[in-house]
Amino acid sequence: MYETILYEISGSVAQLTMNRPDKYNAFTGQMLEEMSSALKKAARDEEVRCILLTGAGKAFNAGQDLGDVLGADTQETASSHGEVLRKRYNPLIMQICNMEKPVIAVINGAAAGAGMSIALACDLRIMSEKAYFVNAFVSIGLVPDSGGCYFLPRLVGLGKAMELAITGERISAEEAYRIGLANRVCSAEQFSAEAGQLAAKLAQMPTRAIGLIKRTMHKGLDMSLAQVLEYEAYAQEIAGNTEDHREGIQAFLEKRLPLFKGV
Repeated sequence: MYETILYEISGSVAQLTMNRPDKYNAFTGQMLEEMSSALKKAARDEEVRCILLTGAGKAFNAGQDLGDVLGADTQETASSHGEVLRKRYNPLIMQICNMEKPVIAVINGAAAGAGMSIALACDLRIMSEKAYFVNAFVSIGLVPDSGGCYFLPRLVGLGKAMELAITGERISAEEAYRIGLANRVCSAEQFSAEAGQLAAKLAQMPTRAIGLIKRTMHKGLDMSLAQVLEYEAYAQEIAGNTEDHREGIQAFLEKRLPLFKGV
C-alpha cells in the first residue's frame, strides 16, 4: 500500500517507519503524503493507543531530499520553499501535535533538518546512544522550519536553542538527554526493546486522558495562568466522565491494577 514508509500494528501499538534507507529516509512529497495517511489511519483506529515513529536502516531522517525539490529554475525553487512547507510539512506537524494518542520518536540514527523538527514534534523521544541531532538548516542558508523554531526554545530555552540553530552543530544523544531534547538514551543493543516496552506501557494507559494532557499542555504554552486554570477545569470535566476514570477509581478502591480501555 505504501512505497516510502512501513505501517505495522502490534497489539495496540502502531509503528510508522520511514523507509528510504538508501537516502537516509530523507523526505519526499510522496513520503510526507504517506505519513499523513498512516497517521490518519492510526488516529481513526480505536485499537491503536500508541504510535512509534522511526527510520529504517542507519538514520532516523536526514531532512528534505533536495533532489525532490530542486528544479532547473533555481529562482522558482527558492520562491516555492514556503509553499512546500505550507502544503506538505506544516499539516503533518499539526497532525502529530493534535493526535490524541501518544507519539514516540524512536531515533535510531541521524535526525537532521526537518527530521529533527518532526522528532521534536513528538511527545517523547528515545534515542540510541549512536543517534544524534543536527539543526542543519543554517548550513544551506535556511531557517529551522517544520516547527523547529517553536519546539526547540520551548524544550531547551531560548539561549541554547539560538546556539543550536545558528551554529548547526551536531548534538550527541548524551548531550540531547542532558539539555532536555531526549527523554531516554539507550544502548544500541537495548534500544528497540526499550522503545517497545515504553510503547506497550503507554498503550495500556487511559488514552483519552493522555490526549487531554497533550492538548492542555500545548495550549498552556500560549495562555495566561488564569486561562490554563480554566482549561484544566474544562479538560477535567471531560476526563471525569470517561470509562477509564471510573475504572481507575474502582481499581484503587479494590486495591488492584486498573484495566484501561482507552475510552
